[in-house]
Amino acid sequence: MKNIRRIPIVLLGLVLWAASFPAAADWQLNLTEGVTEISREVYDMHMFVLWICVAIGVIVFGAMAYSIFYHRKSKGVTPATFHESTTAELIWTIIPFLILVAMAIPAAKTLIVMEDTSDADITIKVTGHQWKWEYEYLESGIRFISNLHADSREAATLGSGIDPSSVENYLLEVDKPVVLPVGKKVRILLTASDVIHAWWLPAIAVKKDAIPGFINEMWTKIDEVGIYRGQCAELCGRDHGFMPIVVDARSESDYNDWVTAELAAAEAAASSADREWEMDELMERGEGVYATYCVACHQGNGEGIPGIFPSLVGTPMALEDIEGHVDIVLNGKEGTAMQAFANQLNDADLAAVITYERNAWGNDTGDVIQPSTIRSMKVQ
Repeated sequence: MKNIRRIPIVLLGLVLWAASFPAAADWQLNLTEGVTEISREVYDMHMFVLWICVAIGVIVFGAMAYSIFYHRKSKGVTPATFHESTTAELIWTIIPFLILVAMAIPAAKTLIVMEDTSDADITIKVTGHQWKWEYEYLESGIRFISNLHADSREAATLGSGIDPSSVENYLLEVDKPVVLPVGKKVRILLTASDVIHAWWLPAIAVKKDAIPGFINEMWTKIDEVGIYRGQCAELCGRDHGFMPIVVDARSESDYNDWVTAELAAAEAAASSADREWEMDELMERGEGVYATYCVACHQGNGEGIPGIFPSLVGTPMALEDIEGHVDIVLNGKEGTAMQAFANQLNDADLAAVITYERNAWGNDTGDVIQPSTIRSMKVQ
């Protein structure tokens, strides 16, 4: 009777197992082979060790199964009584030693190559922030912040009504990807401004911690044009799962065009600090900056999360204390999650987001913060 009762449970398990096949189509149980020489070496090493383990498993469990079946008590087999066989001890010592040497030699060669960051064509400094990545191209001076894409951010917000499965590359898309040229050795310097993060991109077989006050380094040389995605791989706080990495690998000519365009945009942004902005311009730009950098903590309605992140609606700082408002956005607040944005955003973005916060959600102070004001307060 007990077995009969178990039948529905077994059938249910089989149904659930069969139903999982459509989802399993996207599963990948093996390593990513990758698009760099190092990633392919790592993949080959993995497969080499895997097949060694498979062979060991077949031999060991095969011998066990053979012994259990053909030397079982029911067949009248008398167990051996030998003890401390020198031959057996030599065999199970020498063979594992040879196996370890066979694995260690190619692994050591690959590790040595992985650590050689010399003779790089490009050097990029990567800084982890809660919860975004900052990239600085040291040769050209290009610098920007890469945030989770607005579509993913909106879909992840409780009550948004958006089905995350309808968002392409949900939680794996950014507003500004890292652009790298194929066929060039890129040296990557890693650090962090707050807590430990980890920069992980499976397709190029690189993963290393970004530690505050410390510089780690690694390198890559991508062989194929394409878009490659990764994530922060170190639990770094509330939005750890919301700081993806996207690398856009381009041909050398396309990369050079991108560098030229970025330098021109940076020059235009710098010159924008020298003119007076209208309220409408600042509010429109500020809304976008707020949605990218501030909404995760202060929420879309500006009310924050009680007891965790403060409200910006109707507070004395947002309505009265302009200097204090500018100061906390520029320099952050020690001991809290409020970051310093002085080195993350340009003067126009800082002026725009502060103006937006002082005039949105019914604050309506009429205050207009100009980029020149931000620049003068940075100098102080």
